[in-house]
Parts: sequence; structure tokens; C-alpha cells
Amino acid sequence: MFAVHLLAFHFTKLKEDQIKKVDRYLYHMRLSDDVLLDVMARFQAEMVKGLGRDTNPTATVKMLPSFVRSLPDGSEKGDFLAVDLGGSQFRAHQVKVFDDGKQSSQLESKFYPTPKEVIQGNGAELFDYIAECLLDFTETKNLKHKKLPLGFTFSFPCKQTKLDEGVLLAWTKHFKVRGVQDTDVVSSLRKALQKHKDIDVDVLALVNDTVGTMMTCGYDDQRCEVGLIIGTGTNACYMEEMRHIDLVEGDEGRMCINTEWGAFGDDGALDDLRTEFDRELDLGSLNPGRQLFEKMISSLYLGELVRLILLKMTKEGLLFNGKVSTALLTKGKIEMKHVSAMEKYKEGLSNTKEILTELNLFPSEEDCIAVQHVCTIVSFRSANLCAAALAAILTRLRENKKLLRMRTTVGIDGGLYKTHPQYAKRLHKVVRRLVPNCDVRFLLSVSGSGKGAAMVTAVAYRLAAQRKRIDAALAPFLLSLETLQEVKNKMRTELEYGLKRETQASASVKMLPTYVCGTPDGTEKGKFLALDLGGTNFRVLLVKIRSGRRRSVQMYNKIFAIPLEIMQGTGEELFDHIVQCIADFLEYMGIKGARLPLGFTFSFPCRQASIDKGTLVGWTKGFKATDCEGEDVVDMLREAIRRRNEFDLDIVAVVNDTVGTMMTCGYEDPNCEIGLIAGTGSNVCYMEDMKNIEIVEGNEGKMCINTEWGGFGDNGCIDNIRTKYDKEVDEGSLNPGKQRYEKMTSGMYLGEIVRQILIDLTKQGLLFRGQISESLRKRGIFETKFLSQIESDRLALLQVRRILQQLGLDSTCEDSIIVKEVCGAVSKRAAQLCGAGLAAIVEKKRENQGVEHLQITVGVDGTLYKLHPHFSRVLRETVKELAPQCDVTFMLSEDGSGKGAALITAVAKRLHNVGQK
Repeated sequence: MFAVHLLAFHFTKLKEDQIKKVDRYLYHMRLSDDVLLDVMARFQAEMVKGLGRDTNPTATVKMLPSFVRSLPDGSEKGDFLAVDLGGSQFRAHQVKVFDDGKQSSQLESKFYPTPKEVIQGNGAELFDYIAECLLDFTETKNLKHKKLPLGFTFSFPCKQTKLDEGVLLAWTKHFKVRGVQDTDVVSSLRKALQKHKDIDVDVLALVNDTVGTMMTCGYDDQRCEVGLIIGTGTNACYMEEMRHIDLVEGDEGRMCINTEWGAFGDDGALDDLRTEFDRELDLGSLNPGRQLFEKMISSLYLGELVRLILLKMTKEGLLFNGKVSTALLTKGKIEMKHVSAMEKYKEGLSNTKEILTELNLFPSEEDCIAVQHVCTIVSFRSANLCAAALAAILTRLRENKKLLRMRTTVGIDGGLYKTHPQYAKRLHKVVRRLVPNCDVRFLLSVSGSGKGAAMVTAVAYRLAAQRKRIDAALAPFLLSLETLQEVKNKMRTELEYGLKRETQASASVKMLPTYVCGTPDGTEKGKFLALDLGGTNFRVLLVKIRSGRRRSVQMYNKIFAIPLEIMQGTGEELFDHIVQCIADFLEYMGIKGARLPLGFTFSFPCRQASIDKGTLVGWTKGFKATDCEGEDVVDMLREAIRRRNEFDLDIVAVVNDTVGTMMTCGYEDPNCEIGLIAGTGSNVCYMEDMKNIEIVEGNEGKMCINTEWGGFGDNGCIDNIRTKYDKEVDEGSLNPGKQRYEKMTSGMYLGEIVRQILIDLTKQGLLFRGQISESLRKRGIFETKFLSQIESDRLALLQVRRILQQLGLDSTCEDSIIVKEVCGAVSKRAAQLCGAGLAAIVEKKRENQGVEHLQITVGVDGTLYKLHPHFSRVLRETVKELAPQCDVTFMLSEDGSGKGAALITAVAKRLHNVGQK
């Protein structure tokens, strides 16, 4: 027993000595975590370089866009063909993808040799060979007369400008076919296929095997967004944010980037880590100075690396008693399969001894231990370097998503990973150590290069079908110039109807006279009260206007809430609440006894008989107070003040917020004769010549007309551009059939239109995996502020997803793109329609003045105009296009409903005093 222990001790000691000897000899191949973190940082820098348009030409890691924009979502289905060129065999596949709810697929393949004369011949011969193999495959599978989509796996670096086009940058993996480099390989394949009348295929996608691996695994696990190959060659791909890819137009969504990481270090970035053996191996290769990273980690080179190390150690007398056999001198004699077999530690040294004996090396036990450890160091270094580069990709993904911790899946394929006994375990361990904030699952791909090409094709097929249906849903929102011209002309007709005595009653645009007959001239002065009622908040303001050289406007205000029960209660309750708020403000300001002139901004359609008389035509914006419609709101306010019997006020003017907006801007710019509100509601006012206003006596001067254009189309004149979504929004509103134009252009309704479209697209299975969340069913849940946020150019899709998550919508990246597109279509149409209406008014103003060219300013207010990232630009562009003879300046109003009301009151007082004189 003691002898056995002694023997075991002797063997262990012997093993330790040999391992130390090899460790000292191959010291530079042992990489610490600090070194690996440094490699990771170098690789990250090279990725950024590869993604930049200016820096890409000098980057070694080319970061090639694959034009694969989406991962499988499980709804793919159909029959697909795939061909796979890239290894020692050419493969043809038929892939059936079933839409059975189980995400199942069926793969049938046939393998064909790739003869040396083909892989080192000319391009025409290569593609003719591929076409012949495919013809044979379709005959075998009885597919000759079926037209099937085909994905082409071409496992060499290609520059793609679209999914079905790729220019070969360089051959790798011993391929040396002449006349193919710098040409489109898809075109070459199509030409070869056209020679065979029996093959009817549609080449839809060119796919790298790495991308194929990611897509295959992505079909089984939707978290898979990285593909990795570690075999004869090595490469990685991952889903990158479009906004970071300078080489491709557009910022929306993601695209799979084929890193082509095998060339990492070709610029000398890894020279400090390359050993004399790496340099010798490179010099003896088919492509010296290129693919240096691949030569350090792929199975094509690791056996040769081991041979070079063993040869030098033997020459130095450290192995095999210094006897150099022919095998050690023969390039390629030690292969990766030998290295893998020698690292099967469970079998002790028997494999190592057997392999070395076959190579006529006649090893001792010490030799076997040393050789086994050389193999371990070489393959371990490969796993370490691969892990460092992969960790860089995972870190970039996590940072793109702005996550502290990320769960993701890496789809992986390749002989080295699959057949080496220790490689996978080593790789996983090092990756997890380098990126502790990433929970990584490694998923082995089943025929990634073949099935993956079919998956890319299937996804492309699905996206094309989806695109068609999304385009069909959004097509009615795309208004042509002719349609906008038609809207402008119809608006002009309705404006004229509203001004004429005999047609005014039936006109959809009511053209209400405001009895505001002038704009500020700078002489206005005094203290004024202003009231502002137009939404859920009510304001009371004290406005001090100073004239002369130190002309200024000072304002003090207080905001009061109007509860829903008051908004929808009785008229008496509403006006009593308003007077209570006024009393609180007067006390707060210490002016309860003062009898000040008051302007009342009342932002609802009113028919006025004078500047201080306004009969409510109908409530909008959610108000429903009873006994108000058809009543004079100034009288109702006076009665409420009398009921309270605490103070008296001189109510000089009832004002629409749109008119207030025009007056505020008119105070700054005398050229301002139009007011526009583009916010919760939508409206326009403008100064009209008295001679054109038939419903008011007198022909001298001008008067401001409150168009109340929100009702445009209530007579059916724009029904041709109303969509089914507009009709659903209208039917579910508080005032069905009324304010149709406003419901297509104002902030109160745009979010609801978007919600209706999202529901429709979800029902069609085009969004949110076909699942309509409870929140999406709620009317009004999609507020217009979400449109502004989602359409912001500065907002990444990740933030769009967060907004959707707040609404209970679990969206993918692709969902976010579609939602953004829907928001864009709805808001662009709103801005264009608003622009068409405004063009009708500026053209009318030009004709009124009888000038060839009009210069005019439009005062604007409203959250949609001010906060939406594109609304104002589209509005301005539309007006310019539809009214080219009008030079329109847009001026933002500063508090039109408060300051404007005071200015109208001041102008009315001035004009009244002039009249008295």
C-alpha cells in the first residue's frame, strides 16, 4: 500500500514539475484577467471605429451591416430553401417553419463536397457548381417546379448595401476563387441559376454563417441577440442600435452587425500578446499579416501552433530527448482533433501517448504530461481571447440598453466549441468573470448556417408582408399635394359661406364676429383684470400696461382648478365657482374694492352681438354644464357677481383665446393680423375687411373674425379624407358628428387616433404579439404628450419602449418602430391639414389687400405647436407650399388668453374713448 502511495506521489510531483516547466516556457500565453480586460477595451474601441463612417476604412474590425433588422418573433411560417458555402462541404437545405403555436421547424439537408478545383478555380465555375447542386437537391426533394424563397449562407466577409446583395471583400478559410472579390455574389448566383430553367427560386437574403447562428437560436430563444462561431474560422455578430451605425442611413431600430473580428489586431493592436510561434504560424499561412486574431483562436490554426511549440521545445532538448521526428517538421501534421483528444483528462495520458506514438515521437511519461499541458495552454488562450472580445460585445449591448444588469443569450456554433472537451466550460467561466453584470445563456445552434439562412429569409418574408399591411393602414394618412390643395379650396369656400348672410346659418365654419376692431398701437395703458376659462384650470390675472418709451406689460395671476362635477354640472354652479375664484384673487391681491375693466377669455364658440356680449354656441373640450348653450356668458357672469354681492366689475370684452393670441403678438408686431391655436383645441381668427362681413352692419375698417374652424367638415365636405379611425374617435367623443376638423388636427384627439390604429394593428397580429393589453382598451390612455415624446429625434427606441411600458404595453424594438411610425403619420397629417386651412386664410388676406405678394405674421399658441418636435415645421412647410405668394412669419404668443384679454380690453377702451371724443 505504501508503495502505491509513493508511486502516486512520485507521479503527482512529476506532473507538477512538467507543468511548471511548460508554464515557464509559454509564460506569454498565460493571460491574466487584467490583460483580458485590456483586450476587451481594445476591442470595444475597434468596434466604435468600425461603426464610424470616417474611421471604418482604417478599422480592422469592419463591423459590416448585415441588413438583418429583426429577430424571429415566432410568427414566421412557410417553406424555404437555403444553400451554405463556407466549409469543407457545400450544403443545400429545405426548411419548413410551422405556425402551429409551438415554434417548430423541420430541416432536411444534403451535403456536397467542395472540390479543390472549385474552391481554387474561377467564379463562374464556383457558382455553376452551386446551381447544379441546388438543382440536384430540388429534384431529390420534388421541389423543381415550386417557387420558393432562398437564403444564401456565404461565410466570407462581404460588404452589404441591402439584404439580397453582398460584395466579397476577401476570401478566407483556404478559398481562393478568382474573379469573385469586389463583385456581388448574389448576382453571380442568380446568373448561374438562370441557366437552369427547372429551378425557380427567389434569392431573398445573403447571410453570414454567424448571423445564421444567431437567427437559428433566436427562433428558439427571443433573448438571443448575439451569434458566435468558434470552429475552422471564428466570428461574432450582434444586434446594434441603428443610430450608432454611420454606414447605413436611418436611426430607427436595430440591425445585425457582422463584426468580422478575425482581423482584429491586423494593425498591430495585439502585437504585445503575439508570441514568436504566432508570428511563425502567420508567415507560413496563405494570408500573412491578415486575420491575426483568428489565427490565435480558431481550430484551423491551433494544431499548427501546438506543432511549432513542440518543435522548438524538442530542438531545445526539452522534449523527446531532443529527437525531432518528420511529423514535427511537417506543416499541418498536428490537427485540432489531436489537440482535443490529448486534452481528455479523464483518460489520463493514454490518448496523448497514442497520438504522439502515431507521429513517431515515442514519448516518455514526462513528455506526455508536457505535451498535454502545451495543448491546454494553447486552447485556454484561445478561449480567453474569445471571451474578452465577446465580453466587449455584451458590454456594448448592455450599455446600449442602459441597463445595470442584462439577461441575454448567445447563439453559438463551431467545431472547436462543440467537440473540444474543455473549451465551452472555459469560455463560459471567463465571460461570466469579465462581465459579472450580464447573465449570459449559451445556446448551441442546430445547423445555424442553413436553418439560419432560412430564418433570415422567413423574417424578411414576414417583415415584407407586415410592411404591406402597415402601409395599407397608414396610407389614408399620407395626403398628397393635390389633396391638401383640395382641403385648402374647400376651407376657402366654407369661410365665404360663413361670412355671407344667407349661408351663415348652414356653414360649418361659423366665422363669428368678435367686435374687436383694432390691434394694439402702443398707446394702451392702465390696470386690467383678465379671466381665462378654456380647460380644466381657470385663471384670474391682474395686468398692468404701460405705454410710451418704457412700454411694458406686467402680470400677476392665480390658477384655480375646475372639478369635473362643476364642468359637467349646472351653469349656475359653474359661474358661482368662477366668481368665488375671482373673490379669492381680489382678496389675495388686496384690490377687492377697485372697479377695474375686465376682459373675459372664454375659449368656446360664441356668437357675439357686441364686444361685451357672447352667446355660447356649444361646449367643447369636455365641458357639459347645463343651461348655458344659447345664453350670453357675460350676463351669466354678471348675475353670478350680483348673487355674491361682494364686488362689481366693468366687463368690457368677452374674448376667444385665439383672438387673445393674435392681440398679444400684435402688441409686438403690427403686421400680426392672424391668430392660431394648435393645442388641446384648434382654431384661427383673423382681421377681415368689414365690407366682406355681411352679418354685421357697416363697411368701414376691419373686424377680427373668430372662424371656429374646428367645425369644418361637419357638413361632410372632407369625408373623403376621414379614416375609419377618425370615425371611431368621433363616435366615442362627447359630441359625435361635430368639430370633425378639430378631431383630426388638435391635441385632444391625436392620441386617441393613435390608440385606435394601435388596436387595429394589434388585432392584425402586427403589434405587441397580437395581445391587446387592458390599458390599451381604455379610451384616452394614449395622451398627445406621448406623441411628442415618442417622436422626439433625441429619443432612443429604448425610451420609446419605456413610455409604452408605462402604458402597460410590453413592446419589442420592432413594435417601438411601428408605434413611432403611427405617431408620425397621425401628427404629420394634423400639421398638414392645419397648414392647408391656414393657407386658405393667408390667401384670402392677400386677395383682400389686392397685392401680388403678402407679408403677414401669424401669432401662434398651443402645446401641439410649441412642444411637438415636428408639428410646427410641417405646418410652416405646408403653408409655404400651398400659398407661395404669401411670406408668412410665425410668432409665438406669450399668454394670449391672459395678456391678450387685457390688451383687447385696453384697445376696446381706447377705441371707445376715441369714439366718445
